Order: sequence, then structure tokens, then C-alpha cells
Amino acid sequence: MTLSRLRVADDGAALVEFVFLAIVLMIPVVYLVLTLAQVQARTFAAEAVTRDVSRAAVVGGVNALQGGATYTAAERAARDHAQSALERTLADFSVSARDADVVLTCSALPCLAPGSEMQVAVTIDVRLPGVGALIPGALVSVSSSGSSPVDGYAP
Repeated sequence: MTLSRLRVADDGAALVEFVFLAIVLMIPVVYLVLTLAQVQARTFAAEAVTRDVSRAAVVGGVNALQGGATYTAAERAARDHAQSALERTLADFSVSARDADVVLTCSALPCLAPGSEMQVAVTIDVRLPGVGALIPGALVSVSSSGSSPVDGYAP
């Protein structure tokens, strides 16, 4: 009779163990999924910023040159268009401007000469979810670089 009492006393223990193990194992998996989603979203943002900023710089600069501007004024117009595109693209991806480092350069002098390129290098810092309160410097950086060609034109 003691044997049957032990069996009755053990009922439900597997359920408790399952729930405990599920919680212990699921928390790291959910954290990993959230972290990877953040990193992937910022990677998409970096690629979009690279594309949009380089295109905006070329279009703005070439339009200024076709309007009769000097190369210096055209480069300023290109940088203004690039800044506007940067702000819009970062806002589209909900990325703070302080998390992004963008460098816009010309491949030739004068800038925007036919056949040259506007090159962009972007680095975006990703704050790890939940860790920021414990370790303020816990960051992952994603980067992208690209360029847009300056086609031949007749100013």
C-alpha cells in the first residue's frame, strides 16, 4: 500500500518540471530572436541610407551644375540633398541620428565631375535590448558602403 501512495504523491511533478524548463529555455531564445531582429532592422536601415544618400547627392549636385552652379556650389547642394535624404531615411526606419555615422566622399576632384562617384559609408550602432540598463556600452555596429556614379551631362 505504501507503493501506491508514492505514485499518487508524484502526480503532477512532470508538469511543474516542464513549465520550469520551458521558462528557463524560452527566455534566452526569445531574447536571441529580439536581438537578431534589431540587428537585421538596422542592417536594412544602413543599406537604405547608403543607397538613398548617394543617389540624392548625385541628383542634387548634377541639378545644381545644370542650373549653372560652380562645382563648389554644386557640392554644397549635393551635401544638402544628401542630408535631407539621410534624415528622411533614418526616420523611415526609426533610427536616431545619434546612432548613425555617415561619411560622404567624392571619388574625384572636382567633386561631381562626369564619370566620378559619390561614395557613402554608413555605420549604425544597435543597442542590445534589455542590456542597456546593465551595461551602457553594450552595442553592436552594422555598416554599409556604396556609391552612385555621376553620369555624363552637358552643363
